[in-house]
Amino acid sequence: MSVVLAGGGTAGHIEPALAVADALRRADPELGIVCLGTERGLETRLVPMRGYELALIPPVPMPRKITPELMGVPGRLNASVAAAGRVLEQARAQVLIGFGGYVATPAYLAARRRHVPIVVHEANARPGLANRIGARFTRHVFTGQPDTKLPHASYVGIPLRREIAGLDRLALADKARAHFGLRPDLPVLLVTGGSQGARTLNYAVLDAAEAIRAAGLQVLHILGPRSDIQVQMPPTGPPYVTLPYLDRMDLAYAAADFAICRSGAMTCAELTAVGLPAVYVPLPHGNGEQRLNALPVAAAGGGLIVADAELTPDWIRSDLLPILTDAQLVAAMSQAAAAIGHRDTDVRLAAEVLSLIRGGPGGPGGPGRAGRGEHGDGRGRHGGGRASGGRSADPGRPAGGYEQPGQYDDPRRPGPGYQDPGRYDEPRGYDDPGRYDEPGRYDDPGRYDEPGRYDEPGQYDGPGAPGGRYDDPRAPGGGSRRAGGRGRRRA
Repeated sequence: MSVVLAGGGTAGHIEPALAVADALRRADPELGIVCLGTERGLETRLVPMRGYELALIPPVPMPRKITPELMGVPGRLNASVAAAGRVLEQARAQVLIGFGGYVATPAYLAARRRHVPIVVHEANARPGLANRIGARFTRHVFTGQPDTKLPHASYVGIPLRREIAGLDRLALADKARAHFGLRPDLPVLLVTGGSQGARTLNYAVLDAAEAIRAAGLQVLHILGPRSDIQVQMPPTGPPYVTLPYLDRMDLAYAAADFAICRSGAMTCAELTAVGLPAVYVPLPHGNGEQRLNALPVAAAGGGLIVADAELTPDWIRSDLLPILTDAQLVAAMSQAAAAIGHRDTDVRLAAEVLSLIRGGPGGPGGPGRAGRGEHGDGRGRHGGGRASGGRSADPGRPAGGYEQPGQYDDPRRPGPGYQDPGRYDEPRGYDDPGRYDEPGRYDDPGRYDEPGRYDEPGQYDGPGAPGGRYDDPRAPGGGSRRAGGRGRRRA
């Protein structure tokens, strides 16, 4: 058995894909797993580091304006689809799992042509172009946000790494604080703006540092590796720790009680999964997606949303400090955040994929399986053996029950070893200035894109935290898949 995962470019696409890959490997260590990417994305570093095979296909940059470059898109897309198809064939993929990003569109098109079942996961409130396309080819569509509009969508949350989803912040708190040189007896505010840092967050908090420390609060401030800010704090008073970069964000979450951060989809998912209240500061540009990501958290009472222009030292002193110094309020917000978090999305998606492979409930017709398959209209998935009702299988089919990828009922169709005369053999060659961002997909520059890095802070206050929402005026307000060809009918 094998699967191919398509999610590349930024950590917002790669990390959920790798979380599902890890869950699949735990569930079935013999399962073959191949990740699809391009040479321009972070997957070239993150995927091999996690021990998975990476297959590269050509990137297909899509100009956002009408320019002469549009003339070359069809040819580049065809080459990329052909390359993705060869990966599916060589891997003998039985399921394609797509997470969006510029690598997903050619993967979806290639899988559809080869009748490979598709699973789509969309992390953002506003789906990107790739997943809007992919969702038209399958009924197995899952979302990370409750109000994402895609056909057949089920809300499941965002798959997270076990280091985060299984984090016991209360048990790790003292060790984490000692790791950063923080005191165990004072609250900790975590500040992080992502891989590039966030200028607004950095300067607003630094300019309010004197008032924050005077209120008895410690600060763990991740400035960003490209920040050139030099920080010198008086040696007396609560610690103010600054770092340019941090791999072990699980320790940062365990050390902290509250956070100030951006509101990328992964950030919101991780904070709620571990029960960390936060001030979310959406990026001021783009399509407004970051604010939509944080809305459910704020509505539940697990955080505040503050516009980038409104995050000032005066706002921190007048509005935020009264919250941070109210331990009961922070505990209630922590519990509210945890109540809407998802810790098992990786396991749920892995179970869905394995069900599809094995022909279980909701999956395609497997060997000897009749009834409704991936097409959703009574057509099975080329099962081997004898289909229910006694129809014999084609003796030329492989014994595993599934047809070899790239090999169809048409006898004129070449087998898996066929090489498209127009194949594109090199993953390079496009003059793509920068990374391709699909229309409708928002690349969050505030999202931390380094391996093992998560932009989430906070500390869970344990089962003793007060239930419900704290009644304090300062608290936050609340198509079915049609493959390119007909499957063999079952009796």
